[in-house]
Amino acid sequence: MNIKHDLAAVLAEFVGLDIEKAEALLEVPPRIDMGDLAFPCFQLAKIRRKAPQAIAQDLADEAKGVTWPTWIAGIHAEGPYLNFSLDRPAFIRKAAQEILEAGDHYGAGEEGRTDGKKKTVLIEFSSPNIAKPFHVGHAFSTVIGHALYRIHDFLGYDARRLNHLGDYGTQFGKLIVAYRRWVDQEALEADPIAELTRIYVRFHREAELEPELEEQARAAFKALEQGGEEELALWKRFRDLSLESFNEVYTRLGIAFDDLNGESFYSPLIPKVVEELREKNLLQESQGAQIVDLEEKNLPPAMILKSDGTTIYASRDITAVLYRIAHYDFDKNIYVVGNTQSLHFKQVFGVVEKMGYEQAKDCVHVAFGLVKFPDGKMSTRDGEVIYLRDLLDESVAKTEAIIRRNNEGRANPMDEETIKKTAETVGLGAVVHTFVKQSRERDIMFSWEEMLDFEGDTAPYLQYTYARARSILRRSGETAAAAQAADESPQESDNEAVEAEFVLTKALADFPAAIVHARQTYEPSMITRQLGVIARAFNSFYHRVPILKAAAESRELRLDLCRAACQVLKNGLYLLGIETVERM
Repeated sequence: MNIKHDLAAVLAEFVGLDIEKAEALLEVPPRIDMGDLAFPCFQLAKIRRKAPQAIAQDLADEAKGVTWPTWIAGIHAEGPYLNFSLDRPAFIRKAAQEILEAGDHYGAGEEGRTDGKKKTVLIEFSSPNIAKPFHVGHAFSTVIGHALYRIHDFLGYDARRLNHLGDYGTQFGKLIVAYRRWVDQEALEADPIAELTRIYVRFHREAELEPELEEQARAAFKALEQGGEEELALWKRFRDLSLESFNEVYTRLGIAFDDLNGESFYSPLIPKVVEELREKNLLQESQGAQIVDLEEKNLPPAMILKSDGTTIYASRDITAVLYRIAHYDFDKNIYVVGNTQSLHFKQVFGVVEKMGYEQAKDCVHVAFGLVKFPDGKMSTRDGEVIYLRDLLDESVAKTEAIIRRNNEGRANPMDEETIKKTAETVGLGAVVHTFVKQSRERDIMFSWEEMLDFEGDTAPYLQYTYARARSILRRSGETAAAAQAADESPQESDNEAVEAEFVLTKALADFPAAIVHARQTYEPSMITRQLGVIARAFNSFYHRVPILKAAAESRELRLDLCRAACQVLKNGLYLLGIETVERM
């Protein structure tokens, strides 16, 4: 159910606006006595040639002859606003019914279709560098990108997951030189990424004392680009070992990809792109390098080839865009990459546009901030970065300790297998939630205490709310006989109960709009926030209104609200890449 959309469908025809405009204008009044939704009449002043206050009163009078949704109880003018009040009982029953009928599809839609055909959306995310640690910073792109994929897929798009691996470039020349000099084969077999990182770091340290190593690295990379047999074999080994390590994390987080074409895939295609740039008279020479001037876009020039003829990130990304235009015919080409790369993508999209491809306007850079730590740096065993796998392990371990403490003294304690499985789900969810709980462009200040708080704005809180509702539903069968003879609680007034039910129902009914808003803004946090609103509304409902001990009619409605809350929490957490648990 989408309250605003359903109301806007009638309102738009009534006032003479399109549905999207009417829906966008609807807002929540500042006081509950004013109504539940309000339509500002300022937009109609020029059309009706009256003051907004007079227009609102006219519309209130004219509204009596309109067939409104059955859950609209009243319409009145309030200054320059046309205000709508909802019939709470009718609205609650209808919303709960719609949610339960839709089930796992509640909130989904056909937004991603045109004339029956799915729109293709490419989402490039994660994109770790081969032979380097998969660290906490990569989690930002990985989590946001995975959520955007699920959101688009849920809304009916043909969404494709692209992992543009950093598997090419001059760093591989350095790694090849380092491998030949210092690799420990036994260490490489035991922990490939750690050993490759060790020798790569050593290369930079040794190069300060032995500058000719840089020249050897450039020569090694050039040999790789030219198809040197030994260099290719080493590069392939680095790539295979890295993918094995990365896939351990992806599998654990429930992430898969449709396309693993990295920089190495696009590199052989660059000469054709360079030729096209020359044919279109876009290439210029600058100090031996080949560039495309972007002055008319107020951007610095984009380098395509270095002075020694080797490629760079920009040339490979431009080639990737052209490949995707030809092979995917995309409606949107989304890059989930840190905000430090904003200029890079402006240049890439600028070159593509200058080449005459109108699809450049459909390329989107979805930027995000940094992960920061209280001591101002990432720190792990090597003193430089926190490996994502270590972060996940630690989160699960800390969660397990909390669950074990909470499990002590329970009449019906969890068994060992359930503790382990629950800790894994909640621990991983806590990490994922950290990256989708706020606007993606804001930096994250990492805190274990906040991340694992069962009462705060966290995944454990959302998962606990789901588990609490599921517990009520499990117990509903056991208490059915007793409930048949029960009266309403004497502490509960009808108005208080209906208001608690209504607040929860409205939060649930606003969920579909939150998904659409998240898609439009590329902000999974819109869903996270709505889930927080739902969880708080449910817990307030749980504490204020008797459920299992209510009279029969109220009891069944409130159990349906428990079922609806479970469904929406499950759907929303799925979109974020988080699983639910039955007990906590």
